[in-house]
Amino acid sequence: MITAFVTVKLPRELTREKWLENTRNIAARFQGVPGLARKNFIFNRETGLGGGVYTWESREIAEKFHAGPWRDNIVKMFGVEPQIQYFDSPVIVDNVAGKIELTD
Repeated sequence: MITAFVTVKLPRELTREKWLENTRNIAARFQGVPGLARKNFIFNRETGLGGGVYTWESREIAEKFHAGPWRDNIVKMFGVEPQIQYFDSPVIVDNVAGKIELTD
């Protein structure tokens, strides 16, 4: 598995309430995305950053997704390029499911 840590600089005037409203409106778009196991939306007013933490089946799938219409929407919405870091995730602890997943 691959974890992609994505951040984007948010406009100063974007409130948490407005960000949350937008997030709720777009969340369903991530259901059923091939190769995407999980997405956590993130927001930090102190740093002015928002984005997501994605768990992907492979880096190839992640990079393809992040280079397509998703990227274009981020640039259109915020006027800046998203910053993306990829990490290998060979072990995932899932406390909700009560399991440890070895992915490597």
